[in-house]
Amino acid sequence: MDAAMQKTIPLQPGVVYHIYNRGINGEDIFREERNYAYFLTLYARHIEPVADTFAYCQLRNHFHLLLRIKETFEVSETSKVYQQFSNFFNAYAKSINKAFQRTGSLFQHPFGRIPVASDRYFMRLVYYIHFNPQKHGFVPDFREWPYSSDHTLLTDKPTRLKRDQVLDWFDGCNGFVEVHRMLADAHEIREFVGDDDD
Repeated sequence: MDAAMQKTIPLQPGVVYHIYNRGINGEDIFREERNYAYFLTLYARHIEPVADTFAYCQLRNHFHLLLRIKETFEVSETSKVYQQFSNFFNAYAKSINKAFQRTGSLFQHPFGRIPVASDRYFMRLVYYIHFNPQKHGFVPDFREWPYSSDHTLLTDKPTRLKRDQVLDWFDGCNGFVEVHRMLADAHEIREFVGDDDD
């Protein structure tokens, strides 16, 4: 899915989306360990007021989110949702620019977004998002990657994620673990992942 097509996909209240973005020209957006935590801090500040989050994964030069725009917004108010995303990306870019003496855009424009239209799609995306570090060769086993929601969804520690809803989709923790044991089938998930499937 190219950038021109993404511009035509609105963010609508009550709709679940696969949101993703990467560094401009393939540049790393997470350069140090502290960057991953700060990204989530800004995410909580800017995006949590407008969206519920089901899963995420932060990689060195890109990220994935699975979220639902809150139904408290009217369709006529979607400009507020876009503004929150813009504020989030700009705040993070400014922090990276200041920390690493760089200038200009950090993220590609526009950010990728694909509506999630079925239960099967939702489950495959949760798996795909968590599997991504292994797919890109960052770790031999995605369960070793510390910057995703995989571990959080399987604990009872406090979280802002909609953990109960995610586990319900998988019929509980055992179903979640079983699906995540499967080997990735690139042909099966290609339709779900847009232009990240390279």
